[in-house]
Amino acid sequence: MAFIDYYKVLGIPKTASENDIKKAYRKLARKYHPDLNPDNAEAEKKFKDINEANEVLSDPENRKKYDQYGEHWQHAEEYEKARQQEQYHRQHQSDGGRYSEEGFSEFFEHMFGGSSRGAGGRQVRFRGQDFNATLQLDLKDVFATHKRTLTVNDKNIRITIPAGVENGQVIKIKGHGGKGINGGPNGDLYIQFSIENHSKFKRDKSDLYVTVDLDIYKALLGGDITVDTFNGKVKLSVKPETQNGTKVKLKGKGFPKYKKEGQFGDLIITYNIKLPTKLSEKEKVLIQQLQTLRA
Repeated sequence: MAFIDYYKVLGIPKTASENDIKKAYRKLARKYHPDLNPDNAEAEKKFKDINEANEVLSDPENRKKYDQYGEHWQHAEEYEKARQQEQYHRQHQSDGGRYSEEGFSEFFEHMFGGSSRGAGGRQVRFRGQDFNATLQLDLKDVFATHKRTLTVNDKNIRITIPAGVENGQVIKIKGHGGKGINGGPNGDLYIQFSIENHSKFKRDKSDLYVTVDLDIYKALLGGDITVDTFNGKVKLSVKPETQNGTKVKLKGKGFPKYKKEGQFGDLIITYNIKLPTKLSEKEKVLIQQLQTLRA
């Protein structure tokens, strides 16, 4: 896989702060988002590169490795271990040969490219780079399990998105990362879900919350009303003398539970009693009469 300069991708200097990285990412992600650039392969690739750059540079530990090792940052630990071993062997050489930067450069090349021969001529194998991607969805998109095709590193991958996936949740697609070096295993693909909620329902895991307006007459006298759930309507019976802020739980009318087929959370309804406005003179008289009766 060709080396990608993540700083250039985000259009920021190497001295950029965490806040600078976040601002640059958000600006570019909006500009090249697939929803705003349908059937635009170039925009789709840029969007992928932008997400990949953000995944690395927004993590302080990964950014430190990237700044030090560049395209080989994923193998930083192996590199350090091998470098220490090489220094140890050189220090214990009987001929007292001097260690040179040129020699170390060659060793580094052997580790991550070239012949990559270890002790006894054995070829050193390295696991491929892990890929990171962000998949943006709407809340309605994860109400039911469905399949979707993603393009990662110019390859189409068909994945199943389980119902009930959480915002920020990460799933691993094994073996769909970078190709292994010298016959080593492929890396993995990590997909983080960014789920936007444009509905009137507030989600907390598998439970949903919603506020329903109730007129004063229905609250006082009771009666039937029809309310929206996430995937349809249901009829409810309101008890007489229902107070403002009363909560009603509808079992199993919430959101699907992740990887628990057929199981749903609850829908919690909060009643908001609306008082009438622009009263007529006759209405005012009747309310005053009611006030007298109550007194």
